[in-house]
Amino acid sequence: MRALTINERIISDDTDAYVIAEIGHNHEGDLGKAEELIRQAAAAGASAVKLQKRDNRSLYTRAMYDSPYTGRNSFGPTYGAHREFLEFGTHEYTHLQRLSAELGVDFIATAFDFGSVDFLAELDVPAIKIASGDIRNTPLLAYAAKVGKPLIVSTGGADMETVRRACGTVLPINPDLALLQCTATYPAEQEELNLAVLGSYRAEFPDTVIGYSGHDLGPWAAWTAYALGARVVEKHVTLDRTRPGSDHKFSLEQADIAELVDGLRRVRRSLGSPDKRVLDAERPAITKMGKKLVAQRDLPAGHRLTLEDVAIKSPGDGLTPDRLADVVGRTLTRPLASDADIVPADLADADAGRD
Repeated sequence: MRALTINERIISDDTDAYVIAEIGHNHEGDLGKAEELIRQAAAAGASAVKLQKRDNRSLYTRAMYDSPYTGRNSFGPTYGAHREFLEFGTHEYTHLQRLSAELGVDFIATAFDFGSVDFLAELDVPAIKIASGDIRNTPLLAYAAKVGKPLIVSTGGADMETVRRACGTVLPINPDLALLQCTATYPAEQEELNLAVLGSYRAEFPDTVIGYSGHDLGPWAAWTAYALGARVVEKHVTLDRTRPGSDHKFSLEQADIAELVDGLRRVRRSLGSPDKRVLDAERPAITKMGKKLVAQRDLPAGHRLTLEDVAIKSPGDGLTPDRLADVVGRTLTRPLASDADIVPADLADADAGRD
């Protein structure tokens, strides 16, 4: 049975989705906004909230760190200054971790480098996320796996061989893995989502929980993903979709998060059981609309039934039409009026095994 436990929450094929509200840098470097995003996500029913942790000085080349970065989405004159403005440290992380615990929502983060893995391990987060950009970063995957926390790995921008290599790196060290189908475009168009990959992942990794990280607009793809077997669902969240910043425009606001969570629960209920059976709720309608075998006309006792003697009529509260072959050729033990039910007890030379 594929299953993963994060902070005592069991995630498996038999559970609701584990919904991660990805705050990322939509807090805009403002602790108050981060608090409000966590409150809204928790109130909407999310399972977890997630930040992104970077050791910016070690993560980027000097040229990239110092490169000019201006425009509507910028929070600093250079890319490094922009990233540092958005970066939270120990004070903010511990504060938001406590708030999340009070609200009953898990607090996790994406680690983009070795130092950030150490930071999150020290913070004792219940799970660590690895972003699509590091799907080929097997040294980071192995380093994070050794922490012993569940890993959630997105697979945007990867082919199947790359995914196999990533899983082959993590699983021998740490079996607690969730593998997320993802498309690394922002926002992602419908034709780019390739949700059918979820089935490929489930077949290739039968013991691994599969999920979906969506950069698409709205909740519908996540609902479809759940129906296809995704049990971890990650979506970006924001206080205001019109705010400057690269992620706001495809993020969910609070009402959208609530719709996402409610819809995922509805999908689970709608999927129900794989066993095809007659439901008690169906019986009245099936009786009304169904058919039974009745006498086509008045028939005397001793009459041997032919096809012309049998009619198929509603309601379906008698012998079903699929028993027609068991009736034709049998002899009546009593007379039947037109439209009277034909029942096994009224047939001579009946085979009890068939009736």
